[in-house]
Amino acid sequence: MDVKALKVEAMEATNRFFVERGGFLPSEDSEEWEEEYRRQFSLAKERYATKGAVGARGEGGTLPGEERNVEWPELTGPVGQRRWAAALRDERLKLIRSHDIRVWVAHAWTASRDWIETRDLPPPAFLRRLETQYSGYVRQSEKQAREARAEQQARAAASADLQHRVQAAGISAAGLIELIDLSVRATVVPLKLKLAEVEAGGRKLRIFETGKPGILMVIETAEPGRTEYAIERDEGLVADLKLFAESNRA
Repeated sequence: MDVKALKVEAMEATNRFFVERGGFLPSEDSEEWEEEYRRQFSLAKERYATKGAVGARGEGGTLPGEERNVEWPELTGPVGQRRWAAALRDERLKLIRSHDIRVWVAHAWTASRDWIETRDLPPPAFLRRLETQYSGYVRQSEKQAREARAEQQARAAASADLQHRVQAAGISAAGLIELIDLSVRATVVPLKLKLAEVEAGGRKLRIFETGKPGILMVIETAEPGRTEYAIERDEGLVADLKLFAESNRA
């Protein structure tokens, strides 16, 4: 261990800490500076010990070649904190052997304080905390994926049930248009909410509720143009229209 090099590194880190944190540098004789220097010296020793152990195993210590030039997400926070946090992040990422965890933490910890708050953690403690958080993230992701699959399956089952009910009732677009054509015409009134939209044989009909309880409005688009008319309300027809519209939305 090169103690002289560690002292130089600790002094530089101490000065950088005060400048970036508050824009001033206290006297090296002050208790504040001395306390921070001791902390930085301890961190420098830990980094040296970690690098030495990693080097002895012949693994870790540097990022894989494909990640060395990766631009990680920009950190948020005051300018001084961002520079400091970026340096901490670069050092911490080299400790993480799992590619998945490296990528996750680089995108999850985008606030400068996320990295700065862990600056005093020795590498083993930092890695344990990270693995705990990543495990929680994986569990939550798996839970959300299960819930999404269950919801998708429920929608598919509901859609299949609706389609079955439509088929069992013998409802079709052409049949609905035929029923509308056979309905008794009424006086045109202002329309409200749309009940359904049916299209068959080159005809497209939109059927609406109205302010009159016994009247429905129909807007039809077909060659040669657009027509608007009212029909007497039939509850059986309305039920079929609602079921047909619901099956198309599912």
